[in-house]
Amino acid sequence: MKTVILCGGRGMRLREYTEAIPKVLVEVGGRPILWHIMKNYAHHGFTDYVLALGYLGDKVKEFFLDDQTWRRRDVRLRTGSAGPPELLGGDGEDWTITFAGTGLDTNTGGRIKRLEQHLDDGDVFFATYGDGVSDVDLHELLEFHRDHGRIATVTVVQPRIGLGVLDVDGGGRVTRFDEKPRFDGWVNGGFFVFDRRVFGYLDDNSDLERETLVQLAGDGQLMAYQHRGFWACMDTYKDNVDLNQRWACGHAPWRVWREGYGA
Repeated sequence: MKTVILCGGRGMRLREYTEAIPKVLVEVGGRPILWHIMKNYAHHGFTDYVLALGYLGDKVKEFFLDDQTWRRRDVRLRTGSAGPPELLGGDGEDWTITFAGTGLDTNTGGRIKRLEQHLDDGDVFFATYGDGVSDVDLHELLEFHRDHGRIATVTVVQPRIGLGVLDVDGGGRVTRFDEKPRFDGWVNGGFFVFDRRVFGYLDDNSDLERETLVQLAGDGQLMAYQHRGFWACMDTYKDNVDLNQRWACGHAPWRVWREGYGA
């Protein structure tokens, strides 16, 4: 089963990093956030990825070619041969990655539509954003999707509000103060499951959030998987600092794989 990861965004609120690299390569704990997302899927046994590239997409290719193919592998080179170097194994990840260019400024739904040719070998596929991490159980998510039989499932979450919330009575007296409470409603957390019928709702520049999901909901074809565990989105510099601090202190709930933090 394939996993689409949307990697094309510019990351305008992370300009400290993203003038030189795409948002998905901004690091958490010394590794790109994209790597963390892929490790999570791989932990659940899903290791076939289709990366929807856009802004600075070649940098994503370079990261994996350098990191996985050369740095972490032994190599035998025959200097008199015109053939490529021979890879001798190592501790790289056992993943299959398709790097697919989907346009510089293409909307999210359009990026998925442009991947249709790479997603023709199964009835369903995962898709998620390249800037969100979570401890969502992907097997439970997939089972939920298969049980309900609709076209699409979105994982919904209740993030904490970044401001203090107060209850105030008619006289101006504060009766309750809650610093950064959990949001009462549900928001789109990514970690989608789609079946192939979704391509009938997409064109080459569809907006997944403002068009496709709205249409699916209107047709009764969108279901919500309610995740009450950890979820975080790296939208800003502050978000990046928070995720790095969590990793450094050993409290990174999205790290569901078993190896040590350096692995």
